[in-house]
This record gives sequence, C-alpha cells and structure tokens, in this order.
Amino acid sequence: MIAHMPAVWANVVVGSIPSPSSNALKIGPLRLNAYGLMIALGVIAGVWLLGRRMEKLGIGTRDDASAMSIWAVAAGVVGSRLYHVVTSWQDGGFPGHPWKIFAIWQGGLGIPGGLLFGIGTAIWWMRKHHLPVGLTLTAAAPALPLAQAIGRWGNWWNQELFGKPSTLPWALRIDVAHRPLNYENVPTFTPTFLYESLGNLGVCGLLLLIERRFKLRPGRLLACYLALYAALRFWVEGLRIDDAHKGLGLRLNQWVALIVFFLAVGFLIVDHYRKHPDRVAETAEAAETAEVEPVEETAEVDPVEPVEEVEPVEEEQPQLEPPPDGTVGDAARSEAPVTDLSNE
Repeated sequence: MIAHMPAVWANVVVGSIPSPSSNALKIGPLRLNAYGLMIALGVIAGVWLLGRRMEKLGIGTRDDASAMSIWAVAAGVVGSRLYHVVTSWQDGGFPGHPWKIFAIWQGGLGIPGGLLFGIGTAIWWMRKHHLPVGLTLTAAAPALPLAQAIGRWGNWWNQELFGKPSTLPWALRIDVAHRPLNYENVPTFTPTFLYESLGNLGVCGLLLLIERRFKLRPGRLLACYLALYAALRFWVEGLRIDDAHKGLGLRLNQWVALIVFFLAVGFLIVDHYRKHPDRVAETAEAAETAEVEPVEETAEVDPVEPVEEVEPVEEEQPQLEPPPDGTVGDAARSEAPVTDLSNE
C-alpha cells in the first residue's frame, strides 16, 4: 500500500535531512571510508575524556587510557562484529559469502557484543597493570556514550538503520537504492541514527550530573550507563523497520536491552541496600560521634576588681564631764573596794 502513494508523500514532505551521495571521503588520491572514520573519531573523543577523568581521579594518566583503549577497542570491534554476524547470519548473506564476515566497512556492528568484549578486555587490562577496576570503570562510563554519539553518524553515511516513514522536517531522505522492500516510493524516514546520537550525548551529560549530585561507590556509574543506554536503545530499536529477529512482538535487540536494563537497575537497588565495609565503618564512626555529648561553653566571668583596703576607724571614748555637784566622785568612792577596818 505504501508503494502506491509516491505523489502524496512527496507533497507532504516539507523538509528533510539529506543523505550523502557516497560513503567515502576523497582527499586527493586518498579515499577514506566515512563509516570507519566516524568510529575512529568517536574512539578518539572517548579516549580523550577517559584520560582526563583518570587524571582527575588520580588513578592513571592519559597514556594509560590510550594503552588500555587499544586493547578494549580492538576487542570491542571483534565482539560487535560477531554479535552482528550471529544475529544476522541468514539476512546478511554470510553462508554463501563467508568473506563478508570481515567486511566491517560495509556496516554491521552490534553494540551489545562490543560492550561485552570491550569492557571485559578493559577489566583484564586493569588487573594486569594494577589499576583500580571500580574507579577506572567510573572514569570510563561517560566516555562510552560520547564515543557512541559520534560513531552513530557512520550509519548516516551508509544510509542504513533508519526508522519508519516520516514527514517530519528532520526526516532523513534515503536514496532509492538503500530503501527497504515495499518502501521504494517513500523518500523520507525517521532518522534513528540522529535520535540515538543525541540521546547518547544526553546520557553522557546525565552521567556527569549523577556523579556530581550523588555519592556512588566505584564502578556504579557504569551500571547507570548500562541502564540509561538500554532504555534509549529499546525506544530507538522500536522505530526501526530493517529486518530483525522478533519474539513476542519485540525485536531481538529490544529483548537484549530489556535484560540489560533490569540487570543494571536490579544491581543498583541491591547494592544500595547491601551493607559494605566502608559504609559500616562510616555508620559506626557517626554513632560514636553522636554518643559524645558536647561540652557546653561557660560564659566568661568578668574579673572582680580588688577592693581597696579601708583603714580602721578608731573609736573615740566619750569624755564625761563631772557634774558640778560632785556626785561622780562620790560614786567613784562608793565603788572602791571596802577595806576591812578590823585589821587596822
């Protein structure tokens, strides 16, 4: 039905994102495959951010980041290609053309396989060179979506992995040679590569914000990345119309995204409520601090000024004037001791 509405569709489309006429860049005699170039640029950006974060955390240098990335990226490419070949064995025409397994420049890299092989190889390299695994994974978490955001533009150069027909102003115009079966007369499609690229940039920024706002244990930021990317990929995958294995109404990659999402979120929840040695030590230290009552500060007392010595006051004995009649003399004489006259 869609194949019989070219005129109507052409009138509805107001604007669109053009696709490149070739998937290669020519610089004089040099011909660069744009798909591989986008992946290389993504890797360079990711390694740059990883090196900066490792130095900021004090766990390594930019040379360490570069050396580790060589192994991780190589393993990631192998893993992503194997994932694509296994999940698209018949649709990709691999049984009759085994050499196509190695034709990476034609597209076909499955991110789930790349993450599995790449992260696993990176952990092996960290242990071999005595780098802290948890902190190094924390440093790598935002670098992964940054690299993916740039690498996704390789799909634009190859005119592949687009979504449903669309008339939005930012719809992607696809050449007839790259349109899927039964969509030959539909010129524009949903630019899923753009959605995932912008979404990955958002994931990168959100991870940096989470790291700043919350105190996560080493390595937990990578679990946040896996949960966020799985949610993004589940949504984007539902917009695509290319051939894929399906089950219960969902594409294979959607099922993989669901599994990764629930595993990552479940791990974060269990890890949050699980007691860790460092957390127990912090709780005990806080309890000991709470038991000690603070000593109240006493108010300062003003110094007492010394009291001046007071000279004793001599009491004056009152002088009695003798009465004129001489009574005092008589009284004095009366008070005198009586002499026993008999002894005289």
